[in-house]
Amino acid sequence: MTFAALIALLVGMCMLLIRALIGPTMYDRVLAVNSFGTKTVLVLGLLGYVMGRPDFLDIAILYTLINFVSTIAILKFFRYRSFQVPLVRKTDAPARGGDRNG
Repeated sequence: MTFAALIALLVGMCMLLIRALIGPTMYDRVLAVNSFGTKTVLVLGLLGYVMGRPDFLDIAILYTLINFVSTIAILKFFRYRSFQVPLVRKTDAPARGGDRNG
């Protein structure tokens, strides 16, 4: 049963690689790479279970954190075209709630 799960995960990973290469938009590619990372974590956990090595779970958790942070960073870069975006944006529109001067 675990062998069938491993084969199914590998087939899904191949499909995600195809989507990452021919995705019509950049967001499709980012989503495919993120899903590929998630399936990699599942493969690491499954291999750790099959081989009797609980150390693989630590590696899988670390890879999960790296995958999450890199996905957020990539999406931020594609949205702002820079990693150096100020936390507060200045707007040209007046503040809501009317004018307090008069």
